[in-house]
Amino acid sequence: MNYKLQKKIMKSSILCFVFLFVALTASAQKDSLILNNGNTIVGEIKKMDKGVLQIETPYSDSDFQIELEGIKEIYSKSRFMFTTSDGNRYTGTFYSGTDGNIVIEDENTGTVTVLLTDIVFINGLDDGFLSRLYANIDLGYSLTKANNQQQFNFNFRMGYLADLWSLDGYYNSLFSSQTDVEDIIRNDGGVGYKYYLPRDWYLSADLTFLSNTEQQLDLRTNSKIGLGKYLIHSNSAYWGFSVGAANNNETFSLTSSDATRDSLYSRNSWEGVIGTELNLYDIGDLNLYTNLIAYPSFTESGRWRTDFRFDAKYDNFLLKDFYLRAGFTLNYDNQPAEAGREVDYVFTTGFGWEW
Repeated sequence: MNYKLQKKIMKSSILCFVFLFVALTASAQKDSLILNNGNTIVGEIKKMDKGVLQIETPYSDSDFQIELEGIKEIYSKSRFMFTTSDGNRYTGTFYSGTDGNIVIEDENTGTVTVLLTDIVFINGLDDGFLSRLYANIDLGYSLTKANNQQQFNFNFRMGYLADLWSLDGYYNSLFSSQTDVEDIIRNDGGVGYKYYLPRDWYLSADLTFLSNTEQQLDLRTNSKIGLGKYLIHSNSAYWGFSVGAANNNETFSLTSSDATRDSLYSRNSWEGVIGTELNLYDIGDLNLYTNLIAYPSFTESGRWRTDFRFDAKYDNFLLKDFYLRAGFTLNYDNQPAEAGREVDYVFTTGFGWEW
């Protein structure tokens, strides 16, 4: 074969290969961002939550995370689930319009126009189960030489987010031992369901349990239903409240003064539920969460219970998707099964991973 002809064929083959590669890459990367500084990022938008958008690109080992306020325009042909600051939810594609607006092609209601800053949550949907699943797990351990005090804590949470509802489950465990002191064991967990209504209202149903040696509580099972609303729902914070009713079933292990073994004691009651929660996350990688629930009893005169929780979480610690967490939990009961056991509180720290 003529050398010039062979060289021409090779050159044409290389050009065809390059053209095919570029075409396939362009087809695979459906999403693009134009930043305020004029730079353009092309890739696959994964999600946007708490004011930070995450996009995967073929030229970086890790995903880019960009604050929403740094984005000028955004374009995508992929399917997403959206939540806006007024509590509405949409599913479909979106692209930038004029004057900082975002046009959402919702699969149910048609075209909707909103401000980019009014979008508080975006989740990419690839029609698979895993695209709607989220989870995190962390572990903590401490050892004090004095009295050989050891504490181990484990925390796990997993959830699934659908278009109009979510399902969330969690489990927390703490074990503490010390020389010449009775071991402390505390386990709590639960499953919660929310159905989202317009204007940031929602219906909820929860089943929780608690086992706590400090309050001589073998098992508390609490099943509750309620109605809630987010008063603030933005890219920097959310704050909401809820009200409802609950059935509280408890079994205690009480040590009798005239017996050599424990006697079991149980009670069942109906309670009201009044709760509020606040999450602040527009403070760099720091996330602050507070939850307070009061349970006034309907069937036990004068009884009040209170559950309080505070978590401080520092994201992307050393590595992406890893975090440090410090938490404080308090349980109060003004009519405990045994005098002097009204209050129990736990402080934990841990290192964890989220997906």
